[in-house]
Amino acid sequence: MRTARSRAAGPRRAARTLVHLAGAACLLAACSTRSDPPAPEAADPVGAPRAGGTLRYALAGSPATASNDPHGGLANESDVQRFALMYDVLTVPGPNGRAAPRLAASWDADPSATRWTLHLRTDARFTDGRPVRAADVLFSLRRIQSKAAENYGRLAQFDTQASTAADEHTVNLVSRTPDALVPEALESVTFVVPDGTTDFARPAPGSGPFRLDAADAQTTTLSRNTRWWGPSPHPDRIQIRAVADPQARAAAVTSGQVDAAGSVGPAAAKTAGTGARVVRRTGVTAYPFVMRLDRAPFDDPRVREAFKLAADRKALVDTVFLGFGGIGNDLPTPYDPSYPKDLAQRPRDLARARQLLAEAGHPDGLRVTLRTTTSYPGMDTAATLYARQLAEIGVQVTVRNEPPDTYFTAVWGTADFYTGYFGGIPFTDVARVTLLSTSPGNESAWRRPGWDGGFREAMGNRDDAVRQTRLGALQKELWAEGGYLVWGLGDGLDLTSAAVHGMPTAPGFGRFLLDTVWLDR
Repeated sequence: MRTARSRAAGPRRAARTLVHLAGAACLLAACSTRSDPPAPEAADPVGAPRAGGTLRYALAGSPATASNDPHGGLANESDVQRFALMYDVLTVPGPNGRAAPRLAASWDADPSATRWTLHLRTDARFTDGRPVRAADVLFSLRRIQSKAAENYGRLAQFDTQASTAADEHTVNLVSRTPDALVPEALESVTFVVPDGTTDFARPAPGSGPFRLDAADAQTTTLSRNTRWWGPSPHPDRIQIRAVADPQARAAAVTSGQVDAAGSVGPAAAKTAGTGARVVRRTGVTAYPFVMRLDRAPFDDPRVREAFKLAADRKALVDTVFLGFGGIGNDLPTPYDPSYPKDLAQRPRDLARARQLLAEAGHPDGLRVTLRTTTSYPGMDTAATLYARQLAEIGVQVTVRNEPPDTYFTAVWGTADFYTGYFGGIPFTDVARVTLLSTSPGNESAWRRPGWDGGFREAMGNRDDAVRQTRLGALQKELWAEGGYLVWGLGDGLDLTSAAVHGMPTAPGFGRFLLDTVWLDR
């Protein structure tokens, strides 16, 4: 079983590699057709990083849903960014889709791939001076698992009660079934807090690169943690602002109120002036239309297929992403190594779509409500345009624009038909969070015991090629009968002032690792 790189090389090498992941991981050339590229972006001049300054960063988030609990539901990007700065995680996304060390310096597994040994760093300390121990890691993993209903069951595959601390810096982690990708499963959400922490009215002490200075529901200010074991971050301070509206985030950069804005719209990226810089995370943003398989009319596979065939994908990509994206093929992770490369692109076929609706008992069409929001730029535009496309096969759609503050708590995962969101996570995470029969976040009601078993068998296989082939076969089944209409994948777009350098371009959790960011002022 593979062992992680040495502690000396791991963190620095991981940080350098993360900023190049998007180009290597995105496989859009094999799975989609890209629109004409936008105008060239402003170049980020190469220079020696400077220490000092305060990075003011606006991210998607609402004060109404802000949280101090790193183990619960993470509805706000602003919260995730704050937690990524304050807390260490066990592993982080590394090259070629494999995990890289962070708090876990190395790991190994027994022959069954059900018992894993995590060797923790010995020099990590919380901001209150206490050393980070195996007991802290176990407590955090158990607490994350206890809050599965809030965090979509991300650690459901582990038996954390049977897991033990062999010594102060060694965790024996038990997987319920054979799993060759345990290090990858520990990425992103394994924020470690001190053993026994019960009060999260204020943030708990962390062992990450920054420490909390001040916070309210909208703004958090953090300063460099001088006790952090890793390379010293460049900025003295980072200020995180929760701003729900993407246009407001972009405007805050151009007006000089902030230095960087996450998840801005394509229009803002196209019109950014010479004083601003666009940072792209290629092909990581999807706004799928989600149909629940357990409710009419989407419980009929013919209706789902008709809706997929009605989509004019190029028109949606051109209109919503303005050239910053490519056509999708109804699977949410075409950049994943397990994506089936031989899968044919689903075409637009209005005649076949009308025929399928008639066969399903809707010869005169039907009426549906499509819910959407403005949480991310273009979600509402996509829904409105798709509603017009569905009208061509006799489907009358009422588009209901829901408040962004509560969309992901009141609509996501509960509505019959709505606009979803994926932001660059691997297929294995998508499967665990939204596709297994036991997944708390099974938003499309995709519940198939045979599919679940196939996923478990694939995850237990140590041969990368065999495992990816089996995962690809599962994705083909999802493509044929699932409830996701993934019409396109857009680039994640951030906007910064000219003074900001080194912003990460990695997908998923990698975008929150600000190890390389520095300010030239």
